[in-house]
Amino acid sequence: MAITDWPEDERPREKLLLRGAAALSDAELLAIFLRTGVPGKSAVDMARELIGEFKSLTGLFAASRQAICAVHGLGDAKFTQLQAVLEMSRRALAEEMRQVDALNSPAAVRDYLRLVLSGKAHEVFCAVFLDSQNRVLAVEELFQGTLNQASVYPREVVKRALAHNAAALILAHNHPSGVAEPSRADENLTQALKNALALVDVRVLDHFVVGEGSAISFAERGLL
Repeated sequence: MAITDWPEDERPREKLLLRGAAALSDAELLAIFLRTGVPGKSAVDMARELIGEFKSLTGLFAASRQAICAVHGLGDAKFTQLQAVLEMSRRALAEEMRQVDALNSPAAVRDYLRLVLSGKAHEVFCAVFLDSQNRVLAVEELFQGTLNQASVYPREVVKRALAHNAAALILAHNHPSGVAEPSRADENLTQALKNALALVDVRVLDHFVVGEGSAISFAERGLL
């Protein structure tokens, strides 16, 4: 059945206008982005299949150009639109994060890091450098690793903190497996970085481990 044949208040666009975007499912939101389906499939049907094929919206956004273009009904135009939406989201969250006290607004930092790191196929380690008022000075990707592990050098983290004249920082890395639970190696690395940065009077406020759709805070776990 075509979406135009659905009850008006169940059509994704009308539903969004009536109830707000939060009331829509992932498939309904994606259907609005797709606008149209393909012969025999509505935009919602197609959206459901895409989420099933790529496992999640995160997986879809992280998919390569080749993978997107291999799907019937998609192509370079949709791939570029997806990338544009993702980049606008990153920039909007980065602006929000820069305008708040990172220590008192951990949700803004968490949301940004989840969007930046979730879905990556390899491990990435980054740092959010903060001034004495906990305002964001810069965000940098410092190290990349293999599927399982990144080589992180405390000396390099200290050098970048000094280069930004940072008073504090928030560490973050992803787990490509999708499981955000911190490992013993993550705990040992955090302590090593905390000790190294303390020598130059730079505080480590938190360390986020990002998995599939979640980010675990060391500070909230009492691991700092």
